[in-house]
Amino acid sequence: MDRVNFMFKMLIDTCAWLDLAKDPRQEPIVGVIEEMVRQKLIELIVPRIVLDEFKRNRERIARERSKSISTHIRLVKEAVGKIGGDKRRVRVVLSHLDDVNHKIPIVGGAAANTLDRIEKLLADSARLEPGDSVRLRAARRAIENKAPFHHDKNAMADSIIVEEYAECTREKTTSGTRYAFVTLNTKDFSVVSGNQRLPHADLADIFSRVKSRYFINVPEALRHVEPSLVSDVMLEQSWTQEPRGLTEILEAEDLLFHQVWYNRHWGLRIGVQEGRIKVVDKETYPRRAGARETVQRDVCKGALKAATNVERKYGEKNLGPWDDFEWGMVNGKLSALRWILGDEWDMLDT
Repeated sequence: MDRVNFMFKMLIDTCAWLDLAKDPRQEPIVGVIEEMVRQKLIELIVPRIVLDEFKRNRERIARERSKSISTHIRLVKEAVGKIGGDKRRVRVVLSHLDDVNHKIPIVGGAAANTLDRIEKLLADSARLEPGDSVRLRAARRAIENKAPFHHDKNAMADSIIVEEYAECTREKTTSGTRYAFVTLNTKDFSVVSGNQRLPHADLADIFSRVKSRYFINVPEALRHVEPSLVSDVMLEQSWTQEPRGLTEILEAEDLLFHQVWYNRHWGLRIGVQEGRIKVVDKETYPRRAGARETVQRDVCKGALKAATNVERKYGEKNLGPWDDFEWGMVNGKLSALRWILGDEWDMLDT
């Protein structure tokens, strides 16, 4: 028998969206939602309240995602310093922690990217504006102390969200339409005691086993729609490229610095050998227009000694010569790494 295709209209509560943005391990789930929306397997139901709450909390989530890592690293470094012990091992541990600390801005950037993707999903979906009937039903729940007002708190926003969802399920739709409500807020929406995967008794009439489902887990809701696609997309998007550590970046920048310096040194050396550059005891400035370029004898002598040290440290095979393309790549790499480390673009001083 051929599989019956259904369109799932899914309302994902704000707390679930924020949870996806908080945890980098859940980024593939965002990719699954994007793909399901693209393939028209799901259509997001987005109450205005959900979009507004998400926008209001996104900066806090971005800060927390970076701050939690930074605070943890700082505490670990302090602990390592207090414990003491083998100084060499302590230096190695602190170096590794510095590498991780250097990656924090990248983590923050990844969080911002995830937040942008989620906000685009919400903004691109048709937004629900609560009508008078929705507001009246939500207020009635408050008067009657029905869920989500069964706790001593103002739950009007949650009440409006669930009533907007309920109104969607009552609309006349094609036979191939199903609904799903996804929330992590089990305290306000799930049964008080028992299986929290079930909705509160005050909300039970909104849900059913077929047309309108209640979920407290986003991946579970997505698997209910198309399990194979969830597995495939999450596997595809679960691979992430690990950022370089600070130590590795500094080592690469050091090699590139000396490669550039060494080639410039050879430009000086060849200029002296060919007579275009004159060795003098003391350079004078400013030079006369059209005068031959000069270099001080002690500077030239020091440069020859430094070049020998560079050859010994890095090996002549790693110091050129290069053609114009290769030379451009070396300079470009040095410029890029220096930019990462805080310099402006095209900073190639040696």
